[in-house]
Amino acid sequence: MKIEVILTPSELPTLAGRDLRDTVCIVFDVLRATSTFVTALHNGANAIVPVSEIAEALAFREKQPDVLLGGERDGVRISAAQSGGVDFHLGNSPHEYTAGKVRGKIIVSTTTNGTRALRACAGAKTVLAASFLNLSATAEFVKKTQPVQVLLVCAGTRENTALEDVLAAGAMCEMLVTSGAHGVTRPTFSDSAEIARRVYAQAHSDVAAAVRTSENARRLLAIPELRDDVSFCLQQDIFPLVAKMGADGTIRCG
Repeated sequence: MKIEVILTPSELPTLAGRDLRDTVCIVFDVLRATSTFVTALHNGANAIVPVSEIAEALAFREKQPDVLLGGERDGVRISAAQSGGVDFHLGNSPHEYTAGKVRGKIIVSTTTNGTRALRACAGAKTVLAASFLNLSATAEFVKKTQPVQVLLVCAGTRENTALEDVLAAGAMCEMLVTSGAHGVTRPTFSDSAEIARRVYAQAHSDVAAAVRTSENARRLLAIPELRDDVSFCLQQDIFPLVAKMGADGTIRCG
């Protein structure tokens, strides 16, 4: 198994020219899209449909009026002024995606970075939405399937690296080093994976403290109604589920 990490969203366009048919892509947008999607599925959402643009979300709802619209621009829920007349039902905070709101629902979501990263991986053999919340379940899925190539995709912030995504990717690298009857099996790590591993090794004793200094965390902590999202999204392994994106671009429990 070879493991590579995309550290910045500026690398996403290169995926269009790659053969990903033997690759499992794992997308991390810890603060907050993939954390929110995992939370929604845990709370009974039927499916998440990630789309890149607001117009795509609105077009989907034209065809299926009973779907919920979710997403953000600049961190906050998409308003009628941004969408051309429609207030979105949900933002990008996992606290909004309660069982009472999302159980049995299909949610069409567009976010600044996370949904774009997921769509960029559409040609892969398997695409998983991952976070600290479901890290171990995702790692176990990968270890069972033993793909030739694993590509860990950090959604980032605008076109920049996001520390929290790199930390999650580094933690996943460590989890994919397996122990068995014949000793330790080590995947082949690219240089980008080694960077993520070393960043995680420095911070693993207190990931929350490390993330609080990140650009995304500082922005969320400055918004009173979103402040609690940071600590929530950094909880590890509270949801034992795999969020898998199908060939139709819909994310469901895998």
